[in-house]
Amino acid sequence: MATLLKSTAAPDALSSLFRNVRALSEALVAPLSDADATVQSMDDASPAKWHLAHTTWFFESFVLRDHVPGYQLFDDRWPFLFNSYYEVEGPRYARPRRGMITRPSLAEVLCWRAHVNAALIEALPELGDRARALVELGCHHEQQHQELLLTDILSLFALNPLAPAIWDMPRGAPAPAPAPLRWIEGAHGIVEIGHDGTDVNAGFGFDCEGPRHPVLLPRHALGDRLVTNAEWRGFIDDGGYERPDFWLSDGWTWVQREGIEAPLYWRHQPDGEWAQFALDGLHPVRPAAPVTHISYYEADAFARWAGARLPTEAEWESAAATLDPLGGNQLDTAGPARPRAATNGEGLRQMFGDVWEWTASAYLAYPGFRPAPGAVGEYNGKFMSGQFVLKGASCATPRGHARASYRNFFYPHQRWQFTGLRLAKDL
Repeated sequence: MATLLKSTAAPDALSSLFRNVRALSEALVAPLSDADATVQSMDDASPAKWHLAHTTWFFESFVLRDHVPGYQLFDDRWPFLFNSYYEVEGPRYARPRRGMITRPSLAEVLCWRAHVNAALIEALPELGDRARALVELGCHHEQQHQELLLTDILSLFALNPLAPAIWDMPRGAPAPAPAPLRWIEGAHGIVEIGHDGTDVNAGFGFDCEGPRHPVLLPRHALGDRLVTNAEWRGFIDDGGYERPDFWLSDGWTWVQREGIEAPLYWRHQPDGEWAQFALDGLHPVRPAAPVTHISYYEADAFARWAGARLPTEAEWESAAATLDPLGGNQLDTAGPARPRAATNGEGLRQMFGDVWEWTASAYLAYPGFRPAPGAVGEYNGKFMSGQFVLKGASCATPRGHARASYRNFFYPHQRWQFTGLRLAKDL
């Protein structure tokens, strides 16, 4: 992909992007104590402090160390702690034990960030194309970690019996129920999907988003909005989690083994109703809001129960190609992130924002895909096994990070991210 060889951003725009991304990460952790930022809720999650440090390690290692003559590492012991999965970079601390890294402290990590920020901003005007492309990649990489940081904090705070809120959010009156779901016919025949990595005017794209290529779509339709909590409650009340006929075999095994009976963070209340824990604390489930924190298994089972199916990646992307990825409910500043109810209107809504949408497509290489040379070639390609593609963006996705070609991916049982679904059907 061209984005790993030459930056798509003008010099001033790249400097501004770097400064803004780095500042947002630090604003997101401002409400946290050192303890909040250090501990880890589960193997899939990482401490907030680790996210701050890992993204700093990325810039220091792949830009400053490799492209700025004479640069000295801030602390040559820390790469072992904050390398994630880059085998080329050598051994690293075990992921499930990241919550044991009590030192360096949060304050020391923030000091390291300030040092790297200053060094990179000073070096930026003299960097060559390759290094500038790595700066741009690093900014988008950090935006991914900003979303992970929020969902990992949510996972952590959900374990606390006090149900602490990270930020307060005005409650207000419940949103009105959206209009009944309508079907929007999609394009059919041969269409093109994927990012055009040969054209810098196409903007940034991760390597796994290309090459752009043709696909054949049958006649189909997409739901005009996301599935709501109220609709999901209907699935629960109809015994959706108790009826194996809706579930894939692996999904049914997962439901029984884990005792799954509702989306993650839904909690039964003494009055028989459901509450949901979120970044703004524990509150009654909002019926009109899109359902979130569901696995691929759950999304697929609901679609079967509803007499529909999940869209394919190509169906979703072809439908979103002419829509504005800057629209929708996404993350603009440090503060509450929460899915919102759909507003009534014409055409497809909630395509970018609120929740990531599961598709029926496995996360695999596009025809002609080639990993980039060097360590950054490990960024996406080696994870193309056993995972499914999600499209769009969520309420925790930094605005400017989404595009129609974006390929998020998770294992089918994972649901701590803001994941939801849109229905599709054959015509």
